[in-house]
Amino acid sequence: MNRSIPYMIYGIIALAALGLASQLFHNPWGLFRSILIMALVAGIVYFIYKRLTKGKPNKREQRAFVKAARQSKKRHKTKKAAFKGKRDNIASFSLAKSSKKLNTRKKSEAHLTVIEGKKNKKKNRALF
Repeated sequence: MNRSIPYMIYGIIALAALGLASQLFHNPWGLFRSILIMALVAGIVYFIYKRLTKGKPNKREQRAFVKAARQSKKRHKTKKAAFKGKRDNIASFSLAKSSKKLNTRKKSEAHLTVIEGKKNKKKNRALF
């Protein structure tokens, strides 16, 4: 690494500090206004960036994550409702019955494909 590069960076920082100090003494309102404008522009750019990147989940994994989060929230709501205070027997019985229906629901079958291969043929070790 060239030794003159850090000195150049320190020089630029010193000149910037000198310029800020000079503007603070000669025109404090202009310094405040320029800092405010820079902060406002940076905030708008940040807000637009976050809005564009946060948008609808386009990726498959993101959609799956959002769906799993919704299901988890529903599950936690039913658990909280089941353990909330004392309930009469009829309400707790119907709640237990509905939770059993949720647990015994049949899951969808996985779509798997069997790939036939040459299992009995010996591998040619020269190709590795």
